[in-house]
Amino acid sequence: MTQTQTEPKLYNFDQFISWYPEDTQVRYELHDGLIVKMPKPKGKHSNLTGSLIEQLLIIIRQKGKGGIWTIPRESIVKPGGEKSGYEPDIIVLNREKLGEEPRWESESIIQNPDSVKLIVEVVSTNWRDDYYNKLRDYEEMGIQEYWIVDYAALGARKFIGNPKQPTFFVCNFVDGEYQMNPFTGNSPIVSPTFPEFNLSPQEIFALAL
Repeated sequence: MTQTQTEPKLYNFDQFISWYPEDTQVRYELHDGLIVKMPKPKGKHSNLTGSLIEQLLIIIRQKGKGGIWTIPRESIVKPGGEKSGYEPDIIVLNREKLGEEPRWESESIIQNPDSVKLIVEVVSTNWRDDYYNKLRDYEEMGIQEYWIVDYAALGARKFIGNPKQPTFFVCNFVDGEYQMNPFTGNSPIVSPTFPEFNLSPQEIFALAL
């Protein structure tokens, strides 16, 4: 007698939000209808994410955008369609646009690309999500700038070279698609949204130690 495998349950975005446990220490995302438990960040991942937030907040204040551009503790980005929802490692929001977000006050959900100045994903073992699904969906939304911070060189060789090397990608939205600009070693990182961010990948990756 053959045993039939149960098909995984698929959720739409609203079902995912209703399902999401309150007061949980675990992060979940919705990927093409499947609820995915996100890997718990390791020490280096957490160090790097926290240090990047510090650097960005300093620049935001220097730009005179303090209190206008903010980095929330958590938020969920809803791409177009109903099958996915992501919680970025870092998201910089423009508070002047949040009044146009119908679900921000009640559910911390972002749907309007104009609300977003920058999204950052620090790459971990589920690196395909950052390089494929999220890049595709953030691009389709029209998010103006997306950073992929691959400090452990986990991505595919077609992205980060052979032999693999730690790489910092600045993805700029130009003419309806992302231009992926890789930075390695001591070359200064160039960001259209944060031109004052003049650190090199090597300096950034050292923040993970």
